[in-house]
Amino acid sequence: MIFQSLPTFFGLTQEYRLNLFKSIHDICYNGNGGYDYYTIYDMPIWLRNLTYKLIAEQKEREREAYSKKFDNGNKIDFNKPKEAKQSYSKVDVPSYVTKASKK
Repeated sequence: MIFQSLPTFFGLTQEYRLNLFKSIHDICYNGNGGYDYYTIYDMPIWLRNLTYKLIAEQKEREREAYSKKFDNGNKIDFNKPKEAKQSYSKVDVPSYVTKASKK
């Protein structure tokens, strides 16, 4: 049976469902074991959105702290590998390397 018109009832779009399940996944994955799927799924929408927002802000603060701690100015532009290669110092060959004797 082929219908000529679109459904006239209210329903959730595929995009909404995709965003819903992505947010549930992100909260469960980044919640450090504090949440399970059913708890997040049954959570009120406003609380789920708040929880998602707070976890996202916390992860952003962790990312900034990590980059401040380990960023020492050696950023590599992978689109220009030759220039990045020149920024590193040359490797010195040890002086104790000698040729093997032929016996």
